[in-house]
Amino acid sequence: MKKTIMKKKQMPSLKLAQNRRRGLPDDACPACEATMVVKRSALRLPVNGEEIAVPSATHLRYLNCGEVLLRYQDSRRLGEDAIAIYRKKHGLLSADEIRAIRERFELTQVDMARLLRLGANTVSRWESGRNAQTAAMDMLLRLIRDLPGSIDYLRDHAA
Repeated sequence: MKKTIMKKKQMPSLKLAQNRRRGLPDDACPACEATMVVKRSALRLPVNGEEIAVPSATHLRYLNCGEVLLRYQDSRRLGEDAIAIYRKKHGLLSADEIRAIRERFELTQVDMARLLRLGANTVSRWESGRNAQTAAMDMLLRLIRDLPGSIDYLRDHAA
């Protein structure tokens, strides 16, 4: 099944041009000539190297050929849902729990990233649900949360 992400509700210009030349509606598939319909079904997305099935994902589908199109907001939601499912499946801290740990120690996202020797935007991506932390990093976050003095140790030994 072919997947395409659309950032707007319009078809890509090449498909529009093909459709107009053939007298088809703008939302018709140039290959099968079917119009797209909004569907809710399971889609799969890789998270940290693992395929995660997201049930009831909203998408556009051509019924004849089966091509799937994702509008921008549907693509974003699919990614967030896949990451939430991955975190739950592996027992990882949620985005809100990561934020609470950081705020408990009065750290900015950049400060926390520096302590953990991460890229500057990594903590932001975890907290917004755009990325999931690895199991090893999740364990380190739990140590910071649960072990008194661990944050002081990191502060003393951070690069």
